[in-house]
Amino acid sequence: MTRLFDRITGLFALWTVLGVGLAWFSPDVFLWLADGRFKPFGQPLISVMLGVIMLGMGITLSFDDFRRVLALPRQVMAGVVLQFTVMPLAGFTSAWLFGLEPGLAVGLILVSCCPGGTASNVISYLARANVALSVTMTMASTLIAIAMTPVLTGWLAGVFIEIDRWNLFREMLAVVLVPVIAGVLMNRYLPKFTQKVTVVSPFVSVLFVVLIVSGIIARSKPLIELHAGVLLLAVFSLHACGFGLGYMLSRLLRLKESSARTISVEVGMQNSGLGASLASSPAFARQFSSPMQAALAPVPAAISAVMHVLIGSLLASIWSRSVPRDEQA
Repeated sequence: MTRLFDRITGLFALWTVLGVGLAWFSPDVFLWLADGRFKPFGQPLISVMLGVIMLGMGITLSFDDFRRVLALPRQVMAGVVLQFTVMPLAGFTSAWLFGLEPGLAVGLILVSCCPGGTASNVISYLARANVALSVTMTMASTLIAIAMTPVLTGWLAGVFIEIDRWNLFREMLAVVLVPVIAGVLMNRYLPKFTQKVTVVSPFVSVLFVVLIVSGIIARSKPLIELHAGVLLLAVFSLHACGFGLGYMLSRLLRLKESSARTISVEVGMQNSGLGASLASSPAFARQFSSPMQAALAPVPAAISAVMHVLIGSLLASIWSRSVPRDEQA
């Protein structure tokens, strides 16, 4: 059973593309996810689903994972610094160069200021990179993002609209910090239960990310059609910069080939589900003077989810053909 779920989870890029494709040609299949008709616990369904994803991440972490940050200080620090400099600046530059409308620009900057996504761990494995570093970087960037995402979004997206940083911070606490801490504590104090849950939690996380992205695509199809060309170019530019600069700057810092691959993947792949959830929240939408611009904000994150898995999968297929030079016998 475990192997079956692992194989299904490993095909996350395929499920993302299929989900988005179905949402595009049959929007009604996914509209219920993003139109507000379901509000479990009084919260938007997408936010609740993201909380489940973050809980799933938390239960896979142990205190040893936190100690690994101290064991890999140079690599983790380099990766996290690049994560929160390269991507936010690339997001702002892409939004400005392509002349995106305020809603798209803010949405693109928001997702660029998010931490690395958990799917990066799978890509790192396929790319023969440093999987332990990947897991550690994902954890570190996710926790640091609780403060950095609101600060950077407020600074860069504030050029287009006034951003309520405190609201973003509260959202990050609710949908990121609380579920992750709950998951870590469950792993520590309920090991038998979490051991059973971790068999399916990666599959559930992949499923929920696909559903979140597909729901936003289904709801936003008319808006995407209006802006498809420039939006695809802007999102591609964002992730190409992340993967490319993540690798090149890591090598300039004289990190090993396996670490450079890992940092490239971590920087290039964003937690698009988080970006989509934050941009879809009613409080975030109220910051826009126009309802149409508010509706545009989650779209870049949905496109991002497809774009980064396609680029990441392509890189993994290339890198998988060669063992990193620093690991060769």
